[in-house]
Amino acid sequence: MFSAFNSIDYQSIRTSTPAETAVKRLSGIGEVLSGLDISAIHTQDDMTRALWTLDTADKCIRMILTEFRTERSRDVVREAESLIDLIEAARDEVSNYRNGGSALS
Repeated sequence: MFSAFNSIDYQSIRTSTPAETAVKRLSGIGEVLSGLDISAIHTQDDMTRALWTLDTADKCIRMILTEFRTERSRDVVREAESLIDLIEAARDEVSNYRNGGSALS
């Protein structure tokens, strides 16, 4: 039913280490975020949806870090920190877009 789940390779997830699984999950969040197009924000609803997506991704990243706290590797922490930094930059961009006299005014 949900096509986003069709590409998940469950066999490799079962055979990988916990750190590899965490990195795969974080990479999936990055793939979702890469589809976020801030230039497509034209209404308050668009902005709300974009911010909701960013907030949800941030919460998912923090949940992954909590779930894998005992198996954290440098790769897991690096991937998580990179995504969190990108989320903050995107939030700033959305905020600047809103305050910069866009069509939302």
